[in-house]
Amino acid sequence: MKVLVTGAAGFIGFHLVQQMIRLNYEIVGIDNINDYYSTSLKLDRLSECGITGVDLDSQNTNTHSSAQGNYLFVKADLLDMDKLVELFETHRFDYVINLAAQAGIRYSTENPRTYLKSNVEGFFNILECCQMYPPQKLIFASSSSVYGLNETQPFSTDHKVDTPINIYAASKKSNELMAHAYSHLYKFQTVGLRFFTVYGPWGRPDMAPFLFADAILNDRPIKVFNNGLMKRDFTYIDDIIEGITSITGANLPHLYQIFNIGNGKPVDLIYFIGCLERYLGKPAQKQMHPMIPGDIVSTWADTTELERATGYSPRTDIDRGTRTFADWYKNYFIK
Repeated sequence: MKVLVTGAAGFIGFHLVQQMIRLNYEIVGIDNINDYYSTSLKLDRLSECGITGVDLDSQNTNTHSSAQGNYLFVKADLLDMDKLVELFETHRFDYVINLAAQAGIRYSTENPRTYLKSNVEGFFNILECCQMYPPQKLIFASSSSVYGLNETQPFSTDHKVDTPINIYAASKKSNELMAHAYSHLYKFQTVGLRFFTVYGPWGRPDMAPFLFADAILNDRPIKVFNNGLMKRDFTYIDDIIEGITSITGANLPHLYQIFNIGNGKPVDLIYFIGCLERYLGKPAQKQMHPMIPGDIVSTWADTTELERATGYSPRTDIDRGTRTFADWYKNYFIK
């Protein structure tokens, strides 16, 4: 089976590539390696998969893994339609897994146009290529942020998601609508995954676990928004990857489907910080701040539909997950 993974140098994409290498899929990974956060972290992720010597100044370059014969990395941008068509025509992918996106809720209030280009136009190009060279499945990343002002919890895929409160969420909601239209028109299967607060080793530096760990270890105060009255359905990366890979082989009944993929157990943000303090071995200096525009007080995933379809069952509790993350963080940053 041949798989395209976009966002292959990103947090989830990197872990997915590693798992698919172990499962002996033939993988083509795409990433533009932008500088939204540290390119060195992205390059280190690629290096873990045997991809080295990537030239950040060059576009459309191919690099074969020195460690895994079944992995080809392509430095390219989803906005480059000519390159995408060439890849789809050459490889005729069985599965396309679109994880490439401009991430970050807070950043979306500062640079909204970036989200429209990357998340909407980039995804449109993927859909167009799938229309020309249909895969068995297009699996794409959505987000729990699409639930917006919805106050009914746990969040269910049966709930309406018509009230996004930031541009990032709106871009992900648009992806779901676009995928539905293409499935209906061109009869290839699309599956959207609403991820809930993914964390773990090799995570994104703009996300809370990374920001908190960095501040704690460097004796800087951490910003705790909404005065600490926040809950998040923290989901460990291994559980996310298991959920994605289970979908590739699942016999799904509909051309278009949406699933929540989370832990199903919301955790108080203060408790999460306490776990990091324990496993990092230092107390945090907490600065309480009010809620910021575009943020959500609480998330909680109802994963019933995914469980029925694939047997998905998250296995990593918050204590074990934060311990593993803290161990990786100290090993990576403290030389």
